[in-house]
Amino acid sequence: MPQQPDRPPGAAAASAVVTVAVLGGAVLAARAAWRRFRASITRNSLILNETLPVHSKWWRDHAKVRGEILYVAMGDSAAQGIGASRPDHSYVGVLARLIRDTTGRTVRVVNLSVSGATTALAVQDQLPKLAKYRPDVMTVSIGANDIAKWDPEAFEANLRAILDAVPPHALVADLPFFYFPHNERKVAVANEILRRLVDERGLALVRLHRETRLRGFRRIFTHFANDWFHPNDHGYRVWADAFRPAVLATLAERFPAGDDETDAAAGVPADVGGRA
Repeated sequence: MPQQPDRPPGAAAASAVVTVAVLGGAVLAARAAWRRFRASITRNSLILNETLPVHSKWWRDHAKVRGEILYVAMGDSAAQGIGASRPDHSYVGVLARLIRDTTGRTVRVVNLSVSGATTALAVQDQLPKLAKYRPDVMTVSIGANDIAKWDPEAFEANLRAILDAVPPHALVADLPFFYFPHNERKVAVANEILRRLVDERGLALVRLHRETRLRGFRRIFTHFANDWFHPNDHGYRVWADAFRPAVLATLAERFPAGDDETDAAAGVPADVGGRA
């Protein structure tokens, strides 16, 4: 066999130096890109934080207007619609329009949710307010914020208090898909607890985790706001789709076709749940 020509002296060392330099440059570039990405998330999160009081006031103002059907929502920033282009593009707003369009009646929306709420804060702040209402439709989506400081015993105790206080026709969502394994392991435990407690009480379970997981990782780029945490308008429609079958079943049971009884004056704006 012909012999390979000898490499010039120092060629191997030079090649190694080039390889190390290229790899080192790639690592530095990746780190710089990651820092820029994290900085952009921080900036965008601060921008979204400025919408918290805006959304909260919007829901408080609209809760004052009466409607023929009372829809009460418990939850956190997702129910507030943080990340949406406007508050009523949250899943709560989408469901309010579904209720209106399905029944032909006006809808009063009382959104008890608070951005940043955990199950503990929901027990503290939202349950006392719930006692004042007798909702025709009620949705509960709470617990995602518990994952950051995960305590399964406290989560179960708080969730028991919440589920013992809601009406028997309340629709309770499990936690959404968190995408990354270190969080998903906690979510799996949380959802096992939640589903068990929901089943024990005979409540309707909304499989939000399954609905969001089925959309896949690609939807991170199209279904989330610029903070890469809260859903955007597209993402909230997915949440509403998860609730939709249970909401329709509730309406069919509580407001059968041909039942024209009403119990309150109309007047909710069409962008929430009033007649267009």
